[in-house]
Amino acid sequence: MELSIVIPSHSRPDLLTLCLASVRDCAPPGTEVIVVDDGSRDAAVAHAAGAFAGVKVVRRPRAGGFCVAANAGIAAASGTVIELLNDDAEVTPGWADAALRWFADPRLSAVAPLVLQNDPARRAGGLPPLIDTAGDEYDMGGFARKRGHGTRWDASGERPTGSPPAPHPVWGASACAAFYRADALRAAGGFPEDFGAYFEDVDLSFRLRRGGGEIVFEPGSVVWHRVSGSYGRRPSRRTLERQSCNEERVFWRNVRGRELARHLPRHAAVLAGKALRRWQEGVLLPWFLGRVRAAVTAVS
Repeated sequence: MELSIVIPSHSRPDLLTLCLASVRDCAPPGTEVIVVDDGSRDAAVAHAAGAFAGVKVVRRPRAGGFCVAANAGIAAASGTVIELLNDDAEVTPGWADAALRWFADPRLSAVAPLVLQNDPARRAGGLPPLIDTAGDEYDMGGFARKRGHGTRWDASGERPTGSPPAPHPVWGASACAAFYRADALRAAGGFPEDFGAYFEDVDLSFRLRRGGGEIVFEPGSVVWHRVSGSYGRRPSRRTLERQSCNEERVFWRNVRGRELARHLPRHAAVLAGKALRRWQEGVLLPWFLGRVRAAVTAVS
């Protein structure tokens, strides 16, 4: 399998440098590495990528968001397998080989690696890392969740809560580090550019699955992720609104026909529960506005 790695990046050349250094040290020979500079100021991302030999740079004149940047990189990629990798992620030795072996099965569309939270405090203290995601799950009531998120991972093989220690079929893969069969990814239409960012990988997983593709979690493919490193741990109200909008749009775009009729009561209950929780968190307004935007988009 020929591997292309696509790394969208906008404003953190410092994190991108760490990401590219790990790829340089760990990627299989012949791996194509593409950095998409999504309108960074003074082309800072392009300059950071230029310090690494062989890295291709796709420069966008203005920021379009993760989906637009990812699709630009996908269009430029030549590999039979494409990994989307966040600029705040770092790969480990053997991460690619463990994932690529699965693509010998033509039924497979994507591989979800084991993504661990890159928490310097825990690592310095010698504590076992916490899982960011071991693949995605989707509840037909209208919400996605990361498998195993926040649970402890023991590299010696001890079974952490919510995450099997062996490869396992999963519903979806998080685009922070997911591997995709290039043909399946393009046939599914890539990432939905009007989403900008957030829940775009959930929407894509729906389309891959409708196309007959299977998705597997591979714990031998380990990626460290500085969770929210690119955007900060405290999302803005605008970000919260976009997240709410995209989450709702995923439901209405993908739950159809008889499934829609069957799951609407659960979806109403989910919305009520989420509204209560957002009110308790003090962010009900942006959450509500996001849902209204999704409704307007669905009607139009």
